[in-house]
Amino acid sequence: MAERNLRKERIGVVISNKMTKSIVVSEVKRVKHPMYGKFVLKTKKYVAHDKENNCNVGDTVKIMETRPLSKTKCWRLIEILEKAK
Repeated sequence: MAERNLRKERIGVVISNKMTKSIVVSEVKRVKHPMYGKFVLKTKKYVAHDKENNCNVGDTVKIMETRPLSKTKCWRLIEILEKAK
């Protein structure tokens, strides 16, 4: 058997679960500005596949890159790290 390539993984917070079997995950990174040295928050949104519709808004989740499942969805849910309070 040939080994699979490494898949990218991201950790983020669910900001929407209004779609069927899909969630929107927001990843926030702190990046240092190249000229001024101040740390800036950068936000990136990913649409991920949630097979069992387990996630709720506010959950911290881990997602993994996968083949394209739709026009915007090419990530899938691995696990829920922390439930929303």
